[in-house]
Amino acid sequence: MNGAVATTNQRQLSNNQPKFSVFMNQEQIKGLVSQAVGKNAQRFTASIISAVSTNATLQKCTQRSILSGALLGESLGLSPSPQLGQYYLVPFDKKDKQGNVIETNAQFVLGAKGYKQLAMRSGQYLDIDVFEIKEGEYKGRDKFTGKQKFEFIENDDERDALPTVGYMAYFELLNGFRKQVYWTKAKMLKHADTYSPAFRADKYDDYINGKIPKNELYKYSSFWYKNFDEMAFKTLLRHLISQLGVMSIEMQDAFVRDNAVIKENGEPEYVEYDETAFAEPAQAAETGSPEEDQPTPEEQGEFDFFADTDGAEG
Repeated sequence: MNGAVATTNQRQLSNNQPKFSVFMNQEQIKGLVSQAVGKNAQRFTASIISAVSTNATLQKCTQRSILSGALLGESLGLSPSPQLGQYYLVPFDKKDKQGNVIETNAQFVLGAKGYKQLAMRSGQYLDIDVFEIKEGEYKGRDKFTGKQKFEFIENDDERDALPTVGYMAYFELLNGFRKQVYWTKAKMLKHADTYSPAFRADKYDDYINGKIPKNELYKYSSFWYKNFDEMAFKTLLRHLISQLGVMSIEMQDAFVRDNAVIKENGEPEYVEYDETAFAEPAQAAETGSPEEDQPTPEEQGEFDFFADTDGAEG
């Protein structure tokens, strides 16, 4: 089967699907949703129908993959609204060995705000955040401690006008344990180029400057092209939490299923290399001595440090 025929067949399958609202109102589906989310079934159904109706690319996905991803988001207490940025359902083309599209599934992708929400809800974090570092704000390292130094520009308008040169994430636990990590934008570009098969760092400037021909834009589907800062925020938060943070059972569950197509039985199916799962040690700046700041087993309780796993584009 050639690519044109495969694509045509895939589009026909998509077009033969009932509208998502019709799918969600089938008795079998209503029963499944009711069993999964209980009294919140009506609200859940309305919110996911609304999210799909405003996203033409998501409408091409298999409806059960959309539902499975949305049910995972609901189980984590996260909103499907793209405006909130807690999680996204991203179309992913499943292909055969010849590269022909077989079907398009919805891939569950946690956003940076989703990670922050789950961390704060765990009851272990006093504060957690991630943001860009602007030109002139990074002041190098302290020559005695090696800690990174920053001087932030106070005028928001002035700051917004400056180019982004890096990203910084930090957290503070209730017991006073604090960590931060800083990556330059060049390092983030290299990371995305290495771990995302759909992203090329040498093409990024061409993409954002509108130099890619319209008939080739389909090749630039990675979130790294479409929203580099959001992907950088998520990558750095995920890295910091997995390497140095404390993770609740809920956070571990979200961590494992991030960047996957969720199957009907709730298990994750990873569809690409995980852009945010990697073994690179964090270059973190510490506050206080390790003996004083490290959470004790008693303080951790049921929480544990979580080893990263392989997954999909994130």
